[in-house]
Amino acid sequence: MKKTTIHSLRYVSAVAIVCTALSCSTSYRMSHVERSQITVDQRYDQPVSAEITAFLQPYKQRIDSTMSPQVGVLARDLEAFRPESPLSNLLADILMWSGKSYDEQPDFAVYNIGGMRAALPKGVVTVGDVLEVAPFDNRICFVSLKGSLVKELFGQIALQGGEGVSRGVMLKITADGKLVDARLNGLPIADDDTYRIATIDYVSKGNDRMVAFQQSFDKNEPPGEGNNVRHVIADYLRTMHREGVVVDRSIEGRILIVKP
Repeated sequence: MKKTTIHSLRYVSAVAIVCTALSCSTSYRMSHVERSQITVDQRYDQPVSAEITAFLQPYKQRIDSTMSPQVGVLARDLEAFRPESPLSNLLADILMWSGKSYDEQPDFAVYNIGGMRAALPKGVVTVGDVLEVAPFDNRICFVSLKGSLVKELFGQIALQGGEGVSRGVMLKITADGKLVDARLNGLPIADDDTYRIATIDYVSKGNDRMVAFQQSFDKNEPPGEGNNVRHVIADYLRTMHREGVVVDRSIEGRILIVKP
């Protein structure tokens, strides 16, 4: 399928969202729901009629004005994959970076791979690009765990084959999901020490099989739309852009697969 078709579908989806939002203030009531399957193939690559283009134009302008502003620049395409990836490294590091905005000094950060829904493109990154990566209403939060539970958490991350962890975390795992070694800034995890962790609210509830978080305490979950993870990501990219930094990340050996 041509790239133009994908863009057209995005605009149609966005228009549907806008129309739905506008209709929420009316007295309309849903009477029934119908569904059908639409095969998306080359038939949709044909030129769109002038009538349809004219109808979509005002919505397109509104969407473009919201999604097109630049937030930063990347040195390369950043994708998410296990056990470690450039994008998962970046997003976990952004959670660490954001701590200062909330008077927090986390020891490390965890960002679930399942929450990364797209790649970030090389070059100019827009608001729309960030929205595609983080489309959910997840918010940043900070929790504490005892070292013994941090070990359990890292074991659960190993069982998943890897998740996003911040710089300073070094995990050695086996291909079948066993944790061999876990260190933070070169030091082993101390069972009786308390560790402060930056993550997202979805993960802090023990989702994506990271159930050790269910025993966390001293949670700080800042309220407000600005604490949505996508806004935090955009703020980081804007800050780096103002400082003249072209953002980059690579695979650094934060999570290594080793032989048992």
